[in-house]
Amino acid sequence: MKEKNNFLDLLLVFNILISAILVGYNFTLPPLDLTGEFTPEEKEGVFHGKCVDSCTDPEVTYQYQPTKVKSESSVLGQFSGEKKIYIDLTNQRLYAFEGNKLIYNFLVSTGKWGRTPTGIFKIWVKLRYTKMSGGSKALNTYYYLPNVPYVMYFYNSQISRSRGYGIHGTYWHSNFGHPMSHGCINMKTEEAGELYHWAEPELHGRKSIYASEDNPGTEVIIFGQATDL
Repeated sequence: MKEKNNFLDLLLVFNILISAILVGYNFTLPPLDLTGEFTPEEKEGVFHGKCVDSCTDPEVTYQYQPTKVKSESSVLGQFSGEKKIYIDLTNQRLYAFEGNKLIYNFLVSTGKWGRTPTGIFKIWVKLRYTKMSGGSKALNTYYYLPNVPYVMYFYNSQISRSRGYGIHGTYWHSNFGHPMSHGCINMKTEEAGELYHWAEPELHGRKSIYASEDNPGTEVIIFGQATDL
């Protein structure tokens, strides 16, 4: 009887996997690389059957410099208050607040081939670069993207760290303002860089860092529903 139950359990799992593939369900995979290092040998990525150039180190083409904040009259660093990031799926926008002051207001691209989760999250790691992969070759949604820049992974009690949801720069498309991802929040690389250096955990002179009790991650609030799908 025990062997029969084990066989039925395996059969159930197999059927779920086959059904998921047939209906095009996107499995969100855990991050492939948590070192934060740029890998120059990775010269090409793939996004939905198209090769994309990933051999250019963004550090060469984009050097982070604090700019004037996107509010009435202040410069980065003048505000004090809790930092929060709001992501509006309906309008495909990201808002960064410090206290009650709006710091940044950016167009983004959220989930199209995989749902972006809603709720309240915390950033648990900031990686200067990482590698991402997922989707389905059979459905032409496969992606393999090395050296994704300025990545901030977030989680909560329902969405574990291993699910691999994050905010990051993007080199494989420029269609911001429309859903274009497998669940992450895609940003222009230079804007992702601004947010990466502003958000917590503080880098303390490092390129990448994990959040800790003494250096917690910024809260990320995701709401709304994408309509352009």
